[in-house]
Amino acid sequence: MIRTDLIAPLPVLLARQAAVRGGKSAFRDSTRDVTWAELALRSGNLAGQLTADGITPGDRVALLLPNSVAWIESACAILRAGAVNVPISHDANVPEILYRLEDAGCRAVIVSAERDVVIAEARASLPALLTVIVAADGAGGLEALTAGAPPMAPPDPPVLEEPAFIVYTSGTTGRAKGVVLTLRGMLWVTAACWAPILGLSDQDEFLSPLPLFHSYGLNLAFLSVVATGASVRIMERYSTGEARRLLAEGRPTLFAGVPTMFHYLLQAIPEGEPTVAPRLTRSVSAGAIMSASLNRVWEDRFGSPLLDGYGIIDTCTMVTMNWMQGGRPLGSCGLPLPGLTVRLLDPASGEDAAPGAEGELVVRGPNVMLGYHNKPAQTAQALRKGWYHTGDLARTDAAGFLAITGRLKELIIRGGQNIAPAEIEEVAAAFPGVRDCAVIAAPHAELGEVPVLFVAEKPGERVDIPALIAAYRGALSAYKVPQSVQVTVEIPRTGSGKIMRYQLKEQLPR
Repeated sequence: MIRTDLIAPLPVLLARQAAVRGGKSAFRDSTRDVTWAELALRSGNLAGQLTADGITPGDRVALLLPNSVAWIESACAILRAGAVNVPISHDANVPEILYRLEDAGCRAVIVSAERDVVIAEARASLPALLTVIVAADGAGGLEALTAGAPPMAPPDPPVLEEPAFIVYTSGTTGRAKGVVLTLRGMLWVTAACWAPILGLSDQDEFLSPLPLFHSYGLNLAFLSVVATGASVRIMERYSTGEARRLLAEGRPTLFAGVPTMFHYLLQAIPEGEPTVAPRLTRSVSAGAIMSASLNRVWEDRFGSPLLDGYGIIDTCTMVTMNWMQGGRPLGSCGLPLPGLTVRLLDPASGEDAAPGAEGELVVRGPNVMLGYHNKPAQTAQALRKGWYHTGDLARTDAAGFLAITGRLKELIIRGGQNIAPAEIEEVAAAFPGVRDCAVIAAPHAELGEVPVLFVAEKPGERVDIPALIAAYRGALSAYKVPQSVQVTVEIPRTGSGKIMRYQLKEQLPR
């Protein structure tokens, strides 16, 4: 069941693909296409240059590029130099970039020409920074270093158990933490999930708008492609129109996204107009909770399965997944991955929750992080007696399928009664005129806190607020009906689709 043959050091995987399918397209973007043989050669050249610049095994190297073939080549080179890859969102603001560089103690950074000014201006305050490689034309630029002969051979250490990535959390509830992940843990998810469950293989043409700096894209659209030999078309950023065009071209057999991407794609197709994705055999969603209604509508329109699962950075992405075979209750995030152990703990007692009852999901397995970089107290809080405490609430049905119901910190306690935001959001998501929605807890003098709903409207449409409140009264218990509904331009989300509720709280009337 678990494809252990896919778990190997990156140089071994690259050499394997170059030998078996060297002339086949590996990764392409809107301007470039690199074959497996070219990827092996070019990443080796850059790894040799990093080593010549003084990067040694265990050093941290930041990657500040947009989604692109250059991102993939650079990520391979960092690992082949024995260094730890610190991916940073290309859209991050200056304080976020500097915090990550300082916190990780980065010795080098590979940066786009657009963001190079940030590094240049801050270099004096980054004493650990040894070298900067800029994605620019000319001698010393990234293209010249990947295409030219290296000053020395790539080290290609057999790294598997050592730190390979420091991936920063989205910071939805506080200061971002650097999650330390191993290559074995990341590839174990490939071997236990993406290959056997999703069926990812060298026969796939994969369309991915996933941000590569986030663990979901890093794992599925990069490492799992290298391990399986699939081909992937990388989108620099998600665009509904561009995704429709690429699906209609007829090359993609697999599409991956977060729930909002699927939602926007469905909204862009007028009722009655046929969907065009001739070779699409399945899609996958993760990063945030997907409603049963969205899943059902997608499968009806596209005629192929949309598999959703649950995962987090701290477990190298996936914990549970729905399978292609067998029944799957819509609204569930699936079954635990083979080889992974999960429990639901009662938040009050810390003991195992009763069957069918809600509890905090805790996880033990090969994909659990090593810890948070330079944060021993927070690591000890999250990793207890061999179990990773996710902070997410879930319940399970009689067949073992899990459903995520909310987060411990997001749980709204109204007069002693617990309310999961996701339950309220699902009703609004299906209501006419609603493009996106989110629920937050607002303080209340008598009840402690109450739910407040924020909605973003579809272009050219208006949400009938009284009718929406009436729909809630017919669908949910009275204490779960939102205290108020606020219309906003956009629901703030992270690159993986998670709601940044703290930003919505700032919009509450004072």
